[in-house]
Amino acid sequence: MRTGFRFLLTLALLCLLAPSLAAQERVDAERLLTHVEMLAHDSLQGRDAGTKGAAMARDYLLSQLSELNLQTFDGGMEQRFTFPHRRAEEQREGVNLLAYIEGRVVPDTFIVVTAHYDHLGVQDGEIYNGADDNASGTSALLEVARHFSDHPTDYSLLLLFLDAEEQGLRGARAFVADPPVAQDQLRLNVNMDMISRNTENELYAVGTHHYPKLKPVLQEVGERHDIDLLFGYDQPDHPEQDDWTMASDHGAFHEQGIPFVYFGVEDHPGYHDPTDTFENITPEFFVQAADLALDAIYSLDKQLSTVAPNLTK
Repeated sequence: MRTGFRFLLTLALLCLLAPSLAAQERVDAERLLTHVEMLAHDSLQGRDAGTKGAAMARDYLLSQLSELNLQTFDGGMEQRFTFPHRRAEEQREGVNLLAYIEGRVVPDTFIVVTAHYDHLGVQDGEIYNGADDNASGTSALLEVARHFSDHPTDYSLLLLFLDAEEQGLRGARAFVADPPVAQDQLRLNVNMDMISRNTENELYAVGTHHYPKLKPVLQEVGERHDIDLLFGYDQPDHPEQDDWTMASDHGAFHEQGIPFVYFGVEDHPGYHDPTDTFENITPEFFVQAADLALDAIYSLDKQLSTVAPNLTK
């Protein structure tokens, strides 16, 4: 049933995007949708950190990453950590996945591209599939890895699939506390969290209030795409719910003085709700959002020494 639905959805999407596919070869629409469907499937039971469902998600990610020309650090592709689970009231083990693509010009400086793969699991007998939050960003990160493994950037890209974001950015904080390279080699964080569901054709780039040098580059990127790239949700004098500075894993990097840009959509009826399913994403928007994020990584890499020159607070 679900496989048939995805086939029809993909076919319709490809027809809609046919005139612009030549410009969007960086992101494969069918592969992107397949990733989301797999990661948000009922069998993964909502990917709660420290559960069998999360392990199944990792196995899928590792199977996809193994097909690419990626490099690993001395500790391998897994970074394990423990954290106190909020609902289970117990210590659990989380697992980040990381690899990198060596830069052609400055290999010892990294742009860290992140997405969290965990979600809320099963609550009161209902599965919280987390298609948008955050199978979408995770799937886009797989496409980022695939594209840049064949087209390396000037600076190195560190690809980081984070666990236990829903438990308080635990995976991101474990990473910045013990990165595989010196922290001052981490120049910029690009985070993708909730990029597949929006009926207004709007994607936000958050972080330019704190790091204004990023904005001109991102504005130029936005002008090249059909979706509306908006700015905001990052001013500390706004109400807490309107300041996304600490709303996802980029917050852990910001706490260390590492500049970030966070791509995401506004809350929708499926936010932290069992209706956040594959069937309810906005496929055409999602493909365009993933392509825009990939384009932004390319552009930020080209101007990194200008947009993120200061590595200290």
